[in-house]
Amino acid sequence: MILQNLLDQLDTWKSNFGRGDSGELEALLRSAAERRPETPGEAIRLHETLLFLRAYPRSVRVARLADRILFDFAKHVARLREAGADMEAFEAAEVSGIAGSALGAVFSYEFAVSLAARHAGGIDIGWDRCDELDRIGPVLARILPLLGEDWPVEAHAPFREWIAAARPPHITDLAWLLQQLEALPEAPAERAKVYGSMGLPLTWEIGNSASSRSRLRLPGGKLFTHREPLLRRGDVSLERELQSAPLPVRRVLPEEARRVLNAIVDTSAMRYRELHGFSHPDVNAVDHADLGRGVDLYFFGVPPAQRLPFRAYHGGMFFKNGVPAGYVELLSLCERAEVGFNLYYTFREGESAWLYAQLLRLFHQVLGVNCFSVDPYQIGLENPEAIDSGAFWFYRKLGFRPVEPEAAALVAKEEARMRRKPGSRSSKRTLERLAESYLVYDGPGAVAGAWDRFRVRNLALAVQRAGGNPKRSGLAQLLEAIPESSGWSAAEKRSAARILRAKYTAEESVYLREMQGHAKLRAALLRLGETR
Repeated sequence: MILQNLLDQLDTWKSNFGRGDSGELEALLRSAAERRPETPGEAIRLHETLLFLRAYPRSVRVARLADRILFDFAKHVARLREAGADMEAFEAAEVSGIAGSALGAVFSYEFAVSLAARHAGGIDIGWDRCDELDRIGPVLARILPLLGEDWPVEAHAPFREWIAAARPPHITDLAWLLQQLEALPEAPAERAKVYGSMGLPLTWEIGNSASSRSRLRLPGGKLFTHREPLLRRGDVSLERELQSAPLPVRRVLPEEARRVLNAIVDTSAMRYRELHGFSHPDVNAVDHADLGRGVDLYFFGVPPAQRLPFRAYHGGMFFKNGVPAGYVELLSLCERAEVGFNLYYTFREGESAWLYAQLLRLFHQVLGVNCFSVDPYQIGLENPEAIDSGAFWFYRKLGFRPVEPEAAALVAKEEARMRRKPGSRSSKRTLERLAESYLVYDGPGAVAGAWDRFRVRNLALAVQRAGGNPKRSGLAQLLEAIPESSGWSAAEKRSAARILRAKYTAEESVYLREMQGHAKLRAALLRLGETR
């Protein structure tokens, strides 16, 4: 069987759930195990199809057969490299991280330290990727004083040669540089700025690493097999899910937390993605939620030193049958939560609407938030990928509404047109216009429209204009900027003090719950943050 024909047949099984048994698919996978991709395009297509079938298996046997090929996939990539194939295709963000390939990126100090500690032999400075090499000079001159004879007065100082002369032969350039930065007198946050000033590209030779997208799996949990059709958007009611019974949640023990957080850093680096919370997780407050249907979510806040001035921060990654499938980021104030949701490209034919509904259900349960907001970027503002995928309609069909009157009118017009012409799609220009508005979903108990005109930037600017003491925390400055706070009752002032204390001494879920109980503070936030 020609590989392209085999790939076409495997592709059909990504939507063939509920029809027939898995015997034919298993036969196709056995055949795929005997084939050798002849181009990067064939290898990538095979890999992504196998990874989807592993995350959404028809049977335990299908999962094992897919893993058998994926765990040996580095050999396919090595064979293509030896044949002189163009390997650049493997670095595209949609598919990066395949075993046997390499990738290059500029990572934060925190990510670089984490990656270098666990993948020392595979990750190093990408000297051939350095477009602004002179940015290294000021930092390296602090570490190697003799560089002062070369770098300030000579063009194109050979920084790589200088590092090679200084470091022991058994460690990489990156490992040596990170050791030297660790010895600097600066505090960790300042050290991160020093590292960031270099804009240093790294190259990761992934090899057959267990952290590659081909092989990374979280252990444990019973495999969920899909013998019935996948749940589609029409099967999902966000209103119903938000009123469902609580999901099981447990606090993760430190050993498991460290293992999961390492997997999250590796997965994110493979995808060229860094979230604030992934760089600065609160290691002591990692929770696990079983969302059902083989999906596990690990989520956490950030420690006090890394917290935002006003909003509570939570980030997390979800795994489908142990395979990293995407991530979520939540920024919350009172009962309002801004939700950033990213399902990796490979799995976008899966149960994305159901999964999103479970995430909102969980955060409503554990954080008490009931008004969910989607930033314009998520639906296409300066985000061509979201425009191409029609992200606006994903949210709209779940019940989200645009807050801007012009966008609301355009939605009504588009929906009327679609009723007249079923199957029609919105134009790119229409989607771009719709992406200029925030989307909001008012959940159980929410006051409809209460947060429509609120923007946290307006709140921060109002506090800045009030001219508070910059030596005090942002939240303390905010409380001082509320003129009417002097007239609050003794109980309301004590409540405000608990909120301030919780922001910096308790988990951010506690901070949110305390804030949700202060009606006058909420009213002041809405007033100060209103868009006029």
